[in-house]
Amino acid sequence: MTDERASVPPAGDSVAPAFYAVGTGGWRDWWLLLHPPYTAWHLSYIVVGACLAPYVNTTRLLATLLAFFFAVGIAAHALDELNGRPLRTQLRSGYLVAATVIGLAAAVALGAVGVTKTGWVLVPFIVVGPLIVVAYNAELFGGVVHNDAGFAAGWGAFPVLTAYVAQTKTLALAPVLAALGAFGLSVAQRRLSMPARALRRRTEHVEGTVTTSSGEVHAIDRRYLLAPLEGALRALAWATVLFATALAVARLT
Repeated sequence: MTDERASVPPAGDSVAPAFYAVGTGGWRDWWLLLHPPYTAWHLSYIVVGACLAPYVNTTRLLATLLAFFFAVGIAAHALDELNGRPLRTQLRSGYLVAATVIGLAAAVALGAVGVTKTGWVLVPFIVVGPLIVVAYNAELFGGVVHNDAGFAAGWGAFPVLTAYVAQTKTLALAPVLAALGAFGLSVAQRRLSMPARALRRRTEHVEGTVTTSSGEVHAIDRRYLLAPLEGALRALAWATVLFATALAVARLT
């Protein structure tokens, strides 16, 4: 997710808005808009939640993944880009609006199909999901949802619980504990990504030095500050995806 508004850097600053950016214009803007590492990370929570069920229905799992991809991977990120252009894409506002509407509509439609299979227990999740997307990314209600807790609940805990209920029609202790774990990981994600994005998108110049106890002097620049933040984010994204994949392999093969 993105959290900086009106964050276009000064002219001449060629720093990419994200470590996974591959250029600007055309398909590259759409790739950047999808935030691939983070989208994969969040979708992994769906797999975790579903695989905690006593029996995993593959069709329901795939439908839940697709619904969250539309809602989070497409709609949420398109709405976020509309709100201040933090990624500096060249995508027309009309395209972003269409992506937001189509993404949410597709997610709700998939949820409605799920109700016919799972029952009315899914309805609260279908209602709350889009509300979280809009409230967080459009910073509604004075931004009360646009914080660590709002992000962690919406993009961490909520997918785990939704996926489990879609499989079992109920809740249990295991998915609640997993949801708390996803909540904590999402808090860590946001607290790492916020300063990293500020360095990439809102910082004009970094200067300074670090002197070690042995007298060595190391220059501080943007790359020096970004390395531990984005290194940790890459590792966490890969680790979460691999963990979810391992669960899926264990339960579905």
